[in-house]
Amino acid sequence: MQGSELPPKQIGPAAWLGPDMEADPAQWLTRLTADEINELEAAAEPLVKTNANIGAMKAHDFKLPTLAKKFSALRQELINGRGFALLRGLPTASYTEREAVTIFYGIGAHLGNARSQNANGHILGHVRNMGLDSTDPKVRVYQTSERQTFHTDSCDVVGLLCLNPAKSGGMSLLVSAETVYNELLEQRPDLLPLLMGPIATDRRGEVPEGQLPYLLIPVLSWHKNRITPFYQRQYIDSAQRFEDAPRLTPAHVEALDLFDDLTNDAGLHMKMMLERGDMQFVYNHSMLHDRTGFEDFESLDKRRHLLRLWLSIPGDRELPEIFKSRYGSIEIGNRGGIVVPGTEFCVPWTKDLFG
Repeated sequence: MQGSELPPKQIGPAAWLGPDMEADPAQWLTRLTADEINELEAAAEPLVKTNANIGAMKAHDFKLPTLAKKFSALRQELINGRGFALLRGLPTASYTEREAVTIFYGIGAHLGNARSQNANGHILGHVRNMGLDSTDPKVRVYQTSERQTFHTDSCDVVGLLCLNPAKSGGMSLLVSAETVYNELLEQRPDLLPLLMGPIATDRRGEVPEGQLPYLLIPVLSWHKNRITPFYQRQYIDSAQRFEDAPRLTPAHVEALDLFDDLTNDAGLHMKMMLERGDMQFVYNHSMLHDRTGFEDFESLDKRRHLLRLWLSIPGDRELPEIFKSRYGSIEIGNRGGIVVPGTEFCVPWTKDLFG
C-alpha cells in the first residue's frame, strides 16, 4: 500500500479525543434507576433459584420488558457510535456471586453471544491478579497486577463488571483507533503501510488445530471503509521467539513505537476508574483499551476482581478475511473467542479458580 492509496482521515462519532470525553461523561455514563435495577433483579431471580445453567442463557431467558430496547440501542452505539459505554449503580455488594453473574451474563445475552476467552473455554472470565509473571510467554497480562498496555481483545465487544476495585490504581484507559490512525496519517504516513500489513502476534500457547503458534494480522486493517485495529504489543514482541515468524525490521519497530506513543498520549486517550457495580462495554473494532498497574489488598476476598464477557454482536460490521485465523469464523454474530483442541465451554466460579 502506497501513501497515495492510504485510507482518508476518519470522521464520525468514534473518532473522539479523550479529554473531550472526560469533560462530558453524560455522553457515555448512564446511572441505572431503581426501577431498572429492580427489573434486572426480577429477571435473575428465577434463574438463581433454580441454579439455571448460566452458559445456556439466551436473551429470552432473561426477561427485560423495558430494558431490552435500551440494550438494543446500546449495541448500536457500540457498533456505529462512540464505541464504549459505562453503566453505573448495580448494587453488587449485596449480591451473591451467582446473582451478579446471572445479571451480568443476562445483560450480555441481550447484546450478543458469549465467546470463549481462553483455552479452558471460559465464556465468563474472572479478571484477577494471580501473581503470575507477564514475561512468561504463556501468561496473559490480565492475570497480573502490571500495566496492561493498549490492546484489543479477540471479540466484537468486551464487557466488564467490577466486583471489587483495587486498593489503589487499576485505572481503565480507552483510545479511539480512528483518532490514532488520523494522527499517524498526519505525522508519519510513510509508516502506515507497515502497520497495515501482516505482523506476527504470539498466541501465547493457545493454538487452534492446524494453526501457527502466532497470528499474522495487521495492526490496522482497512475493510468496507472502516479502520479495524488488532493489537497487543507484548505479544507482537514475544512472537519473535518463533524462528519462522516474519522479522520486525527497524522500520516496523519505529512504527510500533509511534503507535504506542500515540495511544499513550494524554491528549488522545481517556481514563476512568471503575467503581464497584460498574459495567463497561467496549467495541474492539474501533477502540483499544488498557489498564494501569495497581496495588491489591492482602485479603483475598477484597482483591481486585472483575467479571468479563467476550461477545459476538448481531448486526455488526464485516471483518477482513484474515481475522478468521484468530476469530475462527468471521460470520457476524458467531465469531471470536479462543478454541483449541479439547476446549469445553463453561462458566467458572471463584471457588473453582481461586479456592
